Amino acid sequence: MQSENQLTPAVVALAGRRMDATGTEPPRFPLENVPVVRKRLAAILAKESAMALVCSAACGADLIALEEAERLGLRRRIVLPFSPERFRETSVIDRPGNWGPVFDRLVTAARATGDLVVLEDAGDSDKAYAAANKAIIDQAQMLAKTGSAPRRMVAVVVWEGEARAGNDATQGFRNLGAKAGFEERSVTTL
Repeated sequence: MQSENQLTPAVVALAGRRMDATGTEPPRFPLENVPVVRKRLAAILAKESAMALVCSAACGADLIALEEAERLGLRRRIVLPFSPERFRETSVIDRPGNWGPVFDRLVTAARATGDLVVLEDAGDSDKAYAAANKAIIDQAQMLAKTGSAPRRMVAVVVWEGEARAGNDATQGFRNLGAKAGFEERSVTTL
């Protein structure tokens, strides 16, 4: 059995909560929890011997994880359900926090390395986000199979631990990861 320090490197697929809008009740990811979630994400990326991160780039879990992966020198593949400009307006700058410049920098870097995946014809709203979740899992599987050394596939779910009523994209991601055989890890936002 391998010790934690000798884990087979992992490709991490990640999805989770965006920042809460002002006045969200019950809270799912309040802005004041960013520092503690950042520490938790850095710890899990290190513990899992992550060599790559695949996720979207919404304000909250995605952008925090991408920043931590950047700090750790990991490959970062960003999957967007539609154009970066539209995504920035609808999923980045519409919530508390100064997320726009972080998004711009990370998307520019991913584009430069060929690690920006923008889905065409993914539909609107729920369909588009479901397509992005599937693409995140597919891209992580592809990266895990690249190269000669084996890589584990780990799905990290960043949330408060409960699916919302109706269509919950984070729960949908969790289901896709389980079906695809990913090891699951959960990071709490509260």
